[in-house]
Amino acid sequence: MRIVVAHNRYREAQPSGENTIVDSEIAQLTAAGVEVLPFIRSSDEIPSMSKVAKALLPISPIWAPRAQHDLSRLLTEHRPDALHLHNPYPLLSPWVVRTAHRHGVPVVQTVHNYRQVCSSGIYFRDGVICQDCKGRVLGVPAIKHRCYRDSAAQSALMATTLAVHRGTWRSVDRYIALTTAIADHLRDYGIPDERIVVKPNAVPDPGRPAPLGDGFLFMARLSPEKGVDLLLDAWRRHPVGALGTLRMAGDGELRPLVEAAAAERPDVIYLGQLDRAGVRAAVEASAVVIAAAMWHDVLPTVIIEAMASGRPVLGTALGGIPYLVGADAPHEPAGTGPAEVASAVAGGGSPMPTGIEVGEAGWVVAPEPAALAAALPVARANAAGLAPAARARYERTFHPDVVTKQLIDIYAGMARTTNRA
Repeated sequence: MRIVVAHNRYREAQPSGENTIVDSEIAQLTAAGVEVLPFIRSSDEIPSMSKVAKALLPISPIWAPRAQHDLSRLLTEHRPDALHLHNPYPLLSPWVVRTAHRHGVPVVQTVHNYRQVCSSGIYFRDGVICQDCKGRVLGVPAIKHRCYRDSAAQSALMATTLAVHRGTWRSVDRYIALTTAIADHLRDYGIPDERIVVKPNAVPDPGRPAPLGDGFLFMARLSPEKGVDLLLDAWRRHPVGALGTLRMAGDGELRPLVEAAAAERPDVIYLGQLDRAGVRAAVEASAVVIAAAMWHDVLPTVIIEAMASGRPVLGTALGGIPYLVGADAPHEPAGTGPAEVASAVAGGGSPMPTGIEVGEAGWVVAPEPAALAAALPVARANAAGLAPAARARYERTFHPDVVTKQLIDIYAGMARTTNRA
């Protein structure tokens, strides 16, 4: 099997989980015997581009002529079985879908965000969830509010791109929805069920989980949509030391808030931006991982990393988080579904406190300080009870062996067109 993997890498200065996932997926496919032909561009290439290339950048999200030329040559030479698209912006353009179809090559796309509809891709603006562009032919609100890179001109370009390529997106042969929430988003966009497959990402198996540490770990970009303010507000509602230690890792615009909290309270520790070894050490030092998203976070990789290490997760009930922790999965195997786990964790029948929903691998609550504050002691007290189930969920649903087989089955299930260029 021969697959082209197409991806426009985000800038390395802004660490991207999507870049990491694409790299991991290529490695996993190659190890499984798939011949992968990377068709990769990077936004880091932009500063070194020629003047002519830079002059064409404004139209590249709509149509990137150099990328189409290079892709056409690749498809002609190698005749792949499918093209797997991740991020097309700005140097590839959704036009790669049309180029692939012109060569008779079917296209599968993994949907990592909401950019079929939303110019920023995250349905979040000015500190709150925003879906003002949903259902519009042209995303005028995105232009008005400068949603893409805080620029009216670039927002107008992205909104126009989304309008121009509405038909392009609807021609994709198979969509990979990372969670059930993304599947719902695609259906709302008009994609029929038979072209949507739910397949999450995987993370490498770290091996047998270490014994639980103590306290909590928050590891994310330090920005408003990730819930930094929400978490710190909830944490401050408890006396110093009452919940053990809150470790916070990452970087971003709200880093000063985290540093101030660490200076204010000895039970808050700021770890900075971590490398892979640092991530594993931070996870193992903690008992519970927190995903306090204030937006419909698609698939926070930190949750999968937590489950792989046998750590349950406390998250907000937004986006893909309920799916990840198994709080929206009535089809779990007997004895491991949310109802049975909730009963076991609560002591064989005692109900959970109001507003806390128990999943197979953690808890979800409303994205509100009071709700999160109420859930923190519950999660700490019951972490050991959910730790084995968290690891089991990872092995069954998010292990590379499982996810890679799913992906190969998706490729195999797409009927290759016979109209070759």
